[in-house]
Amino acid sequence: MSDPTPDNSQGVRELSVRLILLLGVVSLFGSLVSNGARSVIGPYILLLGGSAAVVGLIAGLGEFVGYALRFVTGVYVDQSRQYWKMAMAGYGLLVAIPLLAFAGRWEVAAFLIIFERIGKAIRTPARDKILSHATASVGRGWGFGVHKALDQIGAVLGPLVMVAALVFTGGYGAGFLLLGIPLTGVAAVLLFAREVVPKPGRLEMQLNGSGEAAGELPGIIPYATFIFLGMAGFANFPLISFHLKAGSITSDTTIPLIYASAMVVSVIVALLVGRTFDRIGTRVLLTIPVLSTATALLAFSLTPGLVIAGSLAWGAGIGIFETVLRASIAEVTALEYRGEAYGILSAVFGTAWFVGSVVMGILYEVSFAHIVTYVIIVETAAVATYLWIYRARIVVRIQEGVGGLIP
Repeated sequence: MSDPTPDNSQGVRELSVRLILLLGVVSLFGSLVSNGARSVIGPYILLLGGSAAVVGLIAGLGEFVGYALRFVTGVYVDQSRQYWKMAMAGYGLLVAIPLLAFAGRWEVAAFLIIFERIGKAIRTPARDKILSHATASVGRGWGFGVHKALDQIGAVLGPLVMVAALVFTGGYGAGFLLLGIPLTGVAAVLLFAREVVPKPGRLEMQLNGSGEAAGELPGIIPYATFIFLGMAGFANFPLISFHLKAGSITSDTTIPLIYASAMVVSVIVALLVGRTFDRIGTRVLLTIPVLSTATALLAFSLTPGLVIAGSLAWGAGIGIFETVLRASIAEVTALEYRGEAYGILSAVFGTAWFVGSVVMGILYEVSFAHIVTYVIIVETAAVATYLWIYRARIVVRIQEGVGGLIP
């Protein structure tokens, strides 16, 4: 396959933007499928006989598998450089979503949900490494922000498909089957993107000649600890949607609309935070503990307006965390280790979401106050950990300054 990568910086930039947009459309279709299903997982599991603890376990385990396995797939991507093949294989497992229409037990639904998350673990490190090459010439925050915004547009459309299915059929099965249609769009656009840029690594190498990052993470342990604590206190929407149905706070058709509204917020926030990251860096992460706490305080109340406000805060958190996490890794990691870095921190991210989801699912059965107390404690620890990261950065800068004075 010939390499169409241009030799001048302007050409590289234009091709990079094109690739970011194409992968954004792929994610739009893929997110339409997966998030359409996620918007109703809570009430669907309840309908099949599951409890709040079961919902928390399924949602947490699904996220854990979807993130923890990325360490393995990330290392494989670095070693094999089979970016496009891994992306295609991972997106192919989205076929599990329409199969949910035939799940007659919550155990079967749980298997399919986790199976789809395995697909996400396979495709994401490869896709993010391709994006990291494309964002080098346009700004990491802006590039990942645009991609995340397009991804979240699909997350808005998916729940609307479920709303239409519930309104016209009164059941979830038709909605899951309709979500299978966009899978053709995923395949078509992904194949076209591969034809446009068969060797994405050359975009970054053409730009700087080496592909080496300008710096390193200020110690991966404090950074990983912040991610763990920040996500351990971040509620998942399946539990929020379970609360909406179990408490008879809203109708079944309203729940996907609330999820869609949260995704609209995440689209706007992803674009804003992308530009903000390019200006102030990882300090944007400090908003996560605030949003996580606000989500817990509001989303588990019994007042519809407060629950909706909490859901919107949850959407804002999604827009911030995933954009800044991916952009910061791309900014500070050398080309040959970037997939592994994505894998390690994604594993931490997923483990934290699993632990937090299980804990909050169990605490939900006790009282809402226990959930709020747990989140406040965890997010306070997250803020303290960020100060650890900030101090580590200062030490690195001082050492570099002193080193520059020594011949």
